[in-house]
Amino acid sequence: MVNLEWYRTFKAIYKSGTLTGAAESLFISQPGVSLHLSSLESYIGYKLFDRTGRKMVPTEKGKVFYNFITEALSKLEDAEKNFQRSNEKNTPTISVGMCFETFQITLEPYVSTLPFNLIIQFGEYPEMLDNLEKGILDLIITPQTGTTTNIEHEAFSSERIVLLGGMDVDSEEFNALAGEGDMNAVLEWFKKYKWYGTTGDMEHLRRFWQLNFNKYPDFRPNYIVPNLNSIVRCLSGGTGLAVIPNHLGKKEIESEQVKVIWEGNTILENILYFATRKKTLYEDEIRSIKDLIRKVM
Repeated sequence: MVNLEWYRTFKAIYKSGTLTGAAESLFISQPGVSLHLSSLESYIGYKLFDRTGRKMVPTEKGKVFYNFITEALSKLEDAEKNFQRSNEKNTPTISVGMCFETFQITLEPYVSTLPFNLIIQFGEYPEMLDNLEKGILDLIITPQTGTTTNIEHEAFSSERIVLLGGMDVDSEEFNALAGEGDMNAVLEWFKKYKWYGTTGDMEHLRRFWQLNFNKYPDFRPNYIVPNLNSIVRCLSGGTGLAVIPNHLGKKEIESEQVKVIWEGNTILENILYFATRKKTLYEDEIRSIKDLIRKVM
């Protein structure tokens, strides 16, 4: 009989595209990943991946094999997770989904004080909503609402997408240009400064630009940093610009380390929701997490 771990390893390689990535996600050694894969290929009798440099490219049979096992394997993984949680009678485990930046400014300082176990998941909002419905997550923070009748959304805060800058940015000059309504002059003024962004995520910038200039930005940020909180810290020491949610720089704005340069001609604002299943065993624990987040936001 095939070892279940061989299937897990195959799935991890398929999703990460490298042996190293699979090893990191499974918390095992790279030789162990190679051994699992070679054992599985030997058992089923054909190659599952072509090795191209450091990349692992699935063969046609590998793709068919993945599509055949992925749903069943996901169900087994979900069953394992839920079974483990149901056996923790004395100390419940609460799983929460949110963006990385929100976690850093809300829950991270309080994790060690919580009287229950906590698992934080970062990811795309549709995926987190799906995991909430399946019972893998107990609470998510999201700017999006779904249509599932089993999930309830509670609005608790909002985020305004703004143009944020360092304290040395000449905001008076900008205000004069913006006050004249010359958007072409405003766009030229932007070129005087360096821009910050995050890897692969320009959604805030694109939406802000489309709303105020009726087009998408025609430039890439000068500096790409790991996350939005990194941007705020970088802006604190320079004259750069970035488009981000204002709540992420709340403390820095109040302490005059950074400043809001422009909120746009039309305000771009997202409502933030707590999303939970209507029936849960962890009402008290979820309520305490909500209270902590409300206190900060």
